[in-house]
Amino acid sequence: MKRIYLYFKEKTEKGESTSRAMRIFLFWGLGLFSTIWFLVRVVPKPSRASYPCMQTAAPLMSAFVMYLLSFTGAWVSLRKLREALRDRKIVVGALAFVAFCFCGTLMLVENSTELLAQTFLPAKEPRMAWGKNNPVGEAKGIYPGRVVWTHAPGAAVWEKGEGLWFEDRWNNQVDADWLLSESLLSLTGEKKGKTAWKALFVYFNQQHGKGKHGYKKGEKIAIKINQNNTFSHEDCEQLNASPHLTLALLRSLVYDGGVPQEQITVFDASRFITDALYNKCHAEFPNVIYLDNEGGNGRTKSTYTADAIPYSADNGRLAKGLANCALEADYLINMALLKGHGGQGVTLCAKNWYGVTDIHRDFRKNQHNNFNQDRGGKSRYMTFTDYMAHKDLGQKTMLFLIDGLYGSEKVNGVPSGKWKMSPFNGNWPCSLFASQDPVAIDAVGVDFLSSEFPRMADVDYCDMYLVEAALADHALSGTFYDPERDGTGVASLGVLEHWNNAEEKKYSRNMGKDAGIELVYLHK
Repeated sequence: MKRIYLYFKEKTEKGESTSRAMRIFLFWGLGLFSTIWFLVRVVPKPSRASYPCMQTAAPLMSAFVMYLLSFTGAWVSLRKLREALRDRKIVVGALAFVAFCFCGTLMLVENSTELLAQTFLPAKEPRMAWGKNNPVGEAKGIYPGRVVWTHAPGAAVWEKGEGLWFEDRWNNQVDADWLLSESLLSLTGEKKGKTAWKALFVYFNQQHGKGKHGYKKGEKIAIKINQNNTFSHEDCEQLNASPHLTLALLRSLVYDGGVPQEQITVFDASRFITDALYNKCHAEFPNVIYLDNEGGNGRTKSTYTADAIPYSADNGRLAKGLANCALEADYLINMALLKGHGGQGVTLCAKNWYGVTDIHRDFRKNQHNNFNQDRGGKSRYMTFTDYMAHKDLGQKTMLFLIDGLYGSEKVNGVPSGKWKMSPFNGNWPCSLFASQDPVAIDAVGVDFLSSEFPRMADVDYCDMYLVEAALADHALSGTFYDPERDGTGVASLGVLEHWNNAEEKKYSRNMGKDAGIELVYLHK
């Protein structure tokens, strides 16, 4: 039974079959077998409901059962409504109408799966591939392993059902500017924005054997934002890159960093730069290049170089071309989102690089080979580690950012809800995370997401790619990480550990040790 269930789940996660008939088959197959497996295991022994495998199956089972119940209820109530109208039975008709509306609503509720699962299952602490306060890997940065967390309560105040989350009335630009500015100052230990940017450029160039110099005239810098949930230039309600934080970054980079507008590219090569972001940023910085999949309406269309990332292992049909704007840039900035992801658990800085590859515009036709962690926690080759290790992706990045103004449990849809954990206490996170260490910043992102959303889809072992990255020179999976296939392996890509607990949020360097991650918290 377990093997049948895992077969259907793996087929669904890989997206190998995209026809309508196959998707229907997978839904019924996965739903049916999840339900049977759960009942066979839990009914004889209810305590098994807390087992990891049962908690994985329960949301799938609940979605299937809810679909059957709501569909059946809607069908029966609709029949009763017709009979009542024919027989002129007003009371019966009114009750049938209410029942039909209720069942129909259940069919449309986005979070019905999670709601039902949460009713029956206790929350558990997600399992990770690496332990708490057990640092591994080589810390990066002016202050090694430093991750700066800036928090400006009130920066984001959107109320669901009232307009769109990115509108100016729900976002404070002054606070967004503060988040970016204070992050850079704390990350570098400098007191002014100009010297902070110089310190970042100098550190990067020294690490890459380019000498002790800052930004030079003519050098290009590209900013990879996350516009994954866009389908055209038109605005949509789904969570994407914040226009306000993107503008804050451009202001800092141009006015303090001294980078000319025309040398900057803001891009998501595989998706779209929507109007809200484009109009806000273009109004102040008209000479910045805004690049996306389609081009037009002031945007530049992305182009690619084929086979630029052959990968360390056979990745099948996974996209191997890379956007030329990244290849031609002298520096990159990775500005990810604080989000969960079905299949991969989280989508942070490492996964943000997927949008640089020449993936198909229709996400249903794309491969996601070696994105998913092993469900049992066994080490394996991870594509995200290759992205972090590639010379024109992670290794060309001078600054890693995670936009946590809203954050979300899911990869798509509107922001999933205000956060319960301290210090958010029922408000949006209103946060920005910054680091020079690509492993450390994603580790912190994993800790925040897994603590706030312990039932997040596929959260268990979602840090596996970070274990591989921290130990890239002797990976536990045995993989020889060489994403360019030039015979040159990579060293440790950064430092990994998890915090002690969600309340104190302490890493090793916060405890006075000289290894691991240092989380610096600044609030307005």
